[in-house]
Amino acid sequence: MKNLFTIIITIVFITGCKSRTDQADAFGNFEATEVIVSAETTGRILMFNTTEGAEIEKGSEIALIDTTIFHLQKAEIDAGMKSVRTRINSINAQNDILNQQIANLNINISRIENMLRDDAATKKQYDDLTGQVAVLQKQIAANNTQKASIAAEISVYESKKATINEQMARSNVKSPLKGTVIEKYSEAGEITAAGKPLVKIADLSLIKLKVYVSGAQLGSIKTGQLCTVRTDNGKKGYSSFNGTISYISGKAEFTPKIIQTKEERVTLVYAVTIDVKNDGAMKAGMPGEVIF
Repeated sequence: MKNLFTIIITIVFITGCKSRTDQADAFGNFEATEVIVSAETTGRILMFNTTEGAEIEKGSEIALIDTTIFHLQKAEIDAGMKSVRTRINSINAQNDILNQQIANLNINISRIENMLRDDAATKKQYDDLTGQVAVLQKQIAANNTQKASIAAEISVYESKKATINEQMARSNVKSPLKGTVIEKYSEAGEITAAGKPLVKIADLSLIKLKVYVSGAQLGSIKTGQLCTVRTDNGKKGYSSFNGTISYISGKAEFTPKIIQTKEERVTLVYAVTIDVKNDGAMKAGMPGEVIF
């Protein structure tokens, strides 16, 4: 009878030790990096084939917003640039004519110079020809000034065209990260506006468990430390994963009502974030626990 009592006490002691060893040090919920992707232009959604739960790659197309207005504006700008360039061609043609006139006058000036040596021409004839050359040269300079003004006008058109091209590019909404579509706020055919959310995407490949620890536990943990993260696995008990402490708050805060700690509830706790590589079993908002 005494031996039986000793065996029972031993079993109870071993079970109690195992239970205390297996007890979690902190509890919390999983969080994922979530990004709300919004429209950057206003218009009708022409294409929106993304569905909730779909895996999406970084840079892949999410939605296409109508760009008809932008195409019309771009065509108007192209027509304006064509008209301005026609004015430049006209000025160049005028300058060609003026240069030819100057060349003809220079020939006559050379003749007058030869005639002056033989006293067969007057100084006034020479001055008249050189004066005409000077006038033509000033006309060319004035035309070139107009060309500079027209070139500035073309630069304004090109800037407007670049703006339109950027708006057209932004009408093709793309994913800023690789992840999973967890919420969809619009459908194809609807009118959207700049800044209006279209989808919410979460990166679930690396999920974070945010827990709270008491001041007494701070001395036993540090960033970069490996730990064990567990989730409920029905009747089987727990599913365990390797985790790494990535952040420890440097400021104490009041204990959130929904959080439990290793000790009984305390007044102040510290937030700790643990990175866990997700195999698909963990979801944002799911409860979890950690053993340091």
